[in-house]
Amino acid sequence: MTAPADRVEADRYRPALRSDVLVSDEFLLGARSVHLVKNPRSGKSYEVGVKEHFLLARMDGTRGLDELGAEYAAEYGKRLGDANWQRLLGMLGVRGLLEGGPAAPPAEPAGTADTAGTVATADEPPKRTLLRGTLPLVADADATADRLHRAFGFLLAAPFMVPLLLLITAMEVVAVARLGELLDGAAALFTNPVLLAGVAALLWFSTALHELAHGVVARRYGGQVAEIGLRWRLPVVIMYCTVDNYQYLRTRWHRIATAVAGAVMNLVVLLPFCAVWLLVPVDDATGEALAGLLLLGSVQALAMLVPFPPLDGYKIAAQLCGATALAASSREYVRLAVRRDPAAKAYPRRARTAYLGYTAGSLLVLAGIVAAVVALVVRLVAT
Repeated sequence: MTAPADRVEADRYRPALRSDVLVSDEFLLGARSVHLVKNPRSGKSYEVGVKEHFLLARMDGTRGLDELGAEYAAEYGKRLGDANWQRLLGMLGVRGLLEGGPAAPPAEPAGTADTAGTVATADEPPKRTLLRGTLPLVADADATADRLHRAFGFLLAAPFMVPLLLLITAMEVVAVARLGELLDGAAALFTNPVLLAGVAALLWFSTALHELAHGVVARRYGGQVAEIGLRWRLPVVIMYCTVDNYQYLRTRWHRIATAVAGAVMNLVVLLPFCAVWLLVPVDDATGEALAGLLLLGSVQALAMLVPFPPLDGYKIAAQLCGATALAASSREYVRLAVRRDPAAKAYPRRARTAYLGYTAGSLLVLAGIVAAVVALVVRLVAT
């Protein structure tokens, strides 16, 4: 039993998460539902279960342990004992998540399970070599994204976005309708090194804008941009933009908008070139170059929406399914289901639907890609 003095102290203590701690929505992870909790000062994230999240969400400094315990008992039909409180508060304290606790937790290896059942994750900075590495381009990426948002964020408002999306849709409909011309233009483009170099430069520029678009849209929804820079895996050199708190953006639709922003930007870049191709009389070489640019640019944009990791389409699929580690969880569930393993029955219906839906959708997309490649090869051989 708890001594009276301890009971008074427990009632007086009103735990509060630090104001900068980030807590995500509920995500599926295997057969479980989890929330992610991040300490921005250390950069480490932790997984907590739904019951732990219930308590964390109420640790605002206004409730004592007795009141928190009563609310927990009303929700789950079981009161927490002293050992449960000690473990939970100890874990939060040592992770630097509580007001009045240590400013930052001690260093831990990435992906190690702690005594409370959470999993700490931390990305180590990649080593930079001549063949591969990253190079930040700005000292304060978040401030840069904020300035870009102040300059161009008005384009994200509905009066501008809706017409842009309609124009993009019309452009892609025209591209499909005149696919033969685009294929001929792309084939001719690869025989002209000068025009091919120009198109390659435009596509690289489009990729840079793609990355910045992720940062600007994330900034609109309260996201923080950690880095903007160059990443190389020779001979490929591309820009990157890292949104530090993507999983913690307030709503699922904010996260989806952030993920899809890059592909939309790729297609927006193509709009003026499509207008010239359709409306302005040009010589044959220029017309073929424009047609090739439209085809390659559209493929570039749409490829990013394929739902395979680490592409943007995978992030969108994960948000639609409400899952983290969607691909790995789907593989594991399908493996268990195919083997008729009793463990598959432990998955809730929501998880089964998400994992089977993602698997089926991915197979359909893969079949579509294979069919498109085969059709292209057949056409090239025939010509």
